Amino acid sequence: MPIIEISSIGVQGPKNNLTDVEGIRVGHFQKIGDGWLSGTTVVVPPPGTIGGVDVRGGGPSTRETDALGPTTLVTSVNAVCLSGGSSYGLAAADGVMQLLEGRHTGLQVGSDENQVVPIVPAACLFDIIGGGAYTNRPDASFGRAALEAATADVVQGTVGAGTGARAGGLKGGIGSASVVLENGVTVAALVALNSGGNVVDPRTGELYGRRYGFEREFDHVITPSPQNASSAREWLSGPRARNTVLVVVATDASLTKSESCRVAMAAHDGLARAITPVHCLTDGDVVFSLATGTVTLPEGPGDGVITTASSRPEHLDIVMAAGANAVTRAVVHATLSATTALNIPAYFDVYPTARA
Repeated sequence: MPIIEISSIGVQGPKNNLTDVEGIRVGHFQKIGDGWLSGTTVVVPPPGTIGGVDVRGGGPSTRETDALGPTTLVTSVNAVCLSGGSSYGLAAADGVMQLLEGRHTGLQVGSDENQVVPIVPAACLFDIIGGGAYTNRPDASFGRAALEAATADVVQGTVGAGTGARAGGLKGGIGSASVVLENGVTVAALVALNSGGNVVDPRTGELYGRRYGFEREFDHVITPSPQNASSAREWLSGPRARNTVLVVVATDASLTKSESCRVAMAAHDGLARAITPVHCLTDGDVVFSLATGTVTLPEGPGDGVITTASSRPEHLDIVMAAGANAVTRAVVHATLSATTALNIPAYFDVYPTARA
């Protein structure tokens, strides 16, 4: 099968973030200072959104991921909770569930419409060493606050689940990107970047994922000077803490649960293009996928792919490829949007000559 070049079959979304998928909202809550450097991000999809998941890290910290498997009962998702705090931070999802229950939102389990169980898959990243105080980590109040703050846009950088995050030896954070395909489908990604692997080439300081951007998307970044790259290498060669990259990929395509899981699987390719190494034993890398189903996936042959007896897989392949592309670009945006916190330097502080 030929390589699918997303830039030739789609354009950058109008906001270039996860909320380009209509109906999705994103909220953050974080604490910085007084021993705090952590937070929570909540993604809220419209009712009836189909969920999927794929876990590739060797040390995941998750909740309700089994429920998203293609053979299980649950199909729709009410919210996705991403949080700092390692496994302690899973408590943030309690707050999301409590608030959704108060809104009577969830899987109805009894004859009374108030008898619901909100479906809130969650995953946490490791930020409890080298940032804030070890005992300061998100709890249920973080989840409630992040859900209450959800809007139809995405604040990026040192916010939410990305507050205490790292990207190798640099500061990580929240990043997002989107693409609108020729077939009318929108695909987008949000990344909480907390990678053990580097997001830049130590030899040059070049961001691995920058070349996957759309035209002019990363025009404000250039390759750092050789002198700058040489002096910055010490930031990329130090010891790494346990890490995790958390991702939400969303599309408005009408997908089955198993197809949504395939989109999540393919999205990990986007991490591999932007981070090296990735999916290590001490990583907890997780991708959640959301399909709102407002756009019917075309049945005709897809552009740039081989025609087969069944044409729907061709269009699904394009959605999968677009998801991976959006993830790579979201990693770059997370790196560039993050700001220095405590002793964790941001990309442009380490590579000042990379500013165009």
